[in-house]
Amino acid sequence: MQTIVIVGGGAGGLELATRLGDTMGRKGRAKIILVDRSPTHFWKPLLHTVASGKRDPQVFQIEYSAQAAEHGFQFIHAEMRSVDRAGRMLELAPCMRDDGIAPPARTLEYTTLVLALGAVTNFYGVPGAADHVCTLDHVGDAKGFYRRFLGACVRASQGDGEQVNVMIVGGGATGVELAAELAHSARALAKYKVHTLDPARDVRISILERGDRILPHLPPDMSARAVKYLQSRGIDVCTGAAVTSVEADTIHVDGVPRPATLTLWAAGVEGPAISKTFGLSLGRMRQIMVNASLRSVDDPNVFAIGDCASFVCPVKGAAPPRAQVAHQQAVFLAAALARKEGTPLPEFRYRDYGSLVSLGPVAAVGVLLGGSVGRQMPVSGATANLLYGMMYQKHLMALHGVVRAAAVMLVDWLRKRITPSVKLH
Repeated sequence: MQTIVIVGGGAGGLELATRLGDTMGRKGRAKIILVDRSPTHFWKPLLHTVASGKRDPQVFQIEYSAQAAEHGFQFIHAEMRSVDRAGRMLELAPCMRDDGIAPPARTLEYTTLVLALGAVTNFYGVPGAADHVCTLDHVGDAKGFYRRFLGACVRASQGDGEQVNVMIVGGGATGVELAAELAHSARALAKYKVHTLDPARDVRISILERGDRILPHLPPDMSARAVKYLQSRGIDVCTGAAVTSVEADTIHVDGVPRPATLTLWAAGVEGPAISKTFGLSLGRMRQIMVNASLRSVDDPNVFAIGDCASFVCPVKGAAPPRAQVAHQQAVFLAAALARKEGTPLPEFRYRDYGSLVSLGPVAAVGVLLGGSVGRQMPVSGATANLLYGMMYQKHLMALHGVVRAAAVMLVDWLRKRITPSVKLH
């Protein structure tokens, strides 16, 4: 029996393990193993809601072990240390147990290896950035940022009236969504008397974008609409602003220092550092180069999907680091690996369905793509906000099926109506 090992349980990795477990795993055609250094899964596009205090990750996380038991695959809670491609073997470092004892390292053989490692923050060599900024690479980062934001607001309200200056570097979807949610959180915290600051005057949130406009992947009119809405919420949008260095409480923009109580870096991503140890060809952003079948260009037994993979579509060009790409690649590879023996691998074709960006609890902007010619349909306001929420429900349906996903949606709806939208602890 072949052993398919998937390293990384993000949007693509967990869906791939679930689909392969439901088909090949349950039927005894292959042993499906998912490896991740975290015991739980949280959908990365929603990390900004954790960083703003809107969402409790414990309510929305998925236990890998439970998912594995329900869908015919095995989960190993460990961190991959190295890959022996010649011997088709992984070295795993098991994570610390609850009793504080770290089990010894172990090896894991594979027939087929799928790398779904995700991506990490790219600081582009800016001095001080790696040492002094916050990131949103995982749930721990998001929770840590919210604790610092909440603490800064409380200290400022108890002090001599200093402003809380939050600098968000990067005007892409992550930076814009976090800024919008933080502005809402500052008002909610004031409403519930967590701090005594005036959110409009004392909590200053700024987006620093190096390019000439925010949300460059959207049409210019949608970007302009987003700027107008953000400014109406008291958020400063600074374009053409290049960050030259970062200090603990200061950020230098085009060489000019600006006070920064908190700085969050959302300016770009790259493949994880371990990618350099595989002996595989990497792209410019340290991503594993794959062919049209998502197979490594160097090793026929290694595949890569999601943000850690560099896939260039012959029609649409390089696939962007988005959840919809990881989802489509997981669906494709699940079918490709389950094909009959001797059948040639098909070729992956990425289809861009558009992009939606949340602007807080009640608004969103974006564009939908449809038809054979990719006709654009701009959406905004309540309609876009509804469609944005449906993206997460689609992810849940891929993991749990329609019935259970509907139950999760109902619980979330009830929770929003009986609890405040911002955590107060």
